[in-house]
Amino acid sequence: MDAVTYPQKAVEVFLADSMVALRIPSDQPLAKEFKVSWTPTLVTLDWNGQEHHRTVGFLAAEELVPSLLLGSAKVYSDLELFDKAFGCLGKLFSAYPASDAAPEAIFVHGVCGYKSTHNPAPLKQAYEQLQKTYPQNEWTKRAYPYRLL
Repeated sequence: MDAVTYPQKAVEVFLADSMVALRIPSDQPLAKEFKVSWTPTLVTLDWNGQEHHRTVGFLAAEELVPSLLLGSAKVYSDLELFDKAFGCLGKLFSAYPASDAAPEAIFVHGVCGYKSTHNPAPLKQAYEQLQKTYPQNEWTKRAYPYRLL
């Protein structure tokens, strides 16, 4: 990723504006603490050092930024900062709608909608959008029970 992904302008700007990026060699204690067994492994942590998202393996620039946006949204969602989660997801949907992160982002959007309102409608909407756009995706299968809401 050093030669192909990280030098891309979109990646540089996103990392500079949105992340505190650390590179930890795989033989260091933090790598063991976060169970990094293969590189590259990208772990999205909150400000307390708790993991919320992980990717393993090479990502091209057009997949790295949406994956990191998804990771940020998951941090905010897990911490019940739903407006910030929706902001990250909105950026992902507008700039990277065809990314590999998009189906999970739709699922997370539905969960955030439900958790922030206690209304199940966003869960059903997420399933319907996943079924329409990604009928064979694992996130569509995970959202399958929401069709009944």
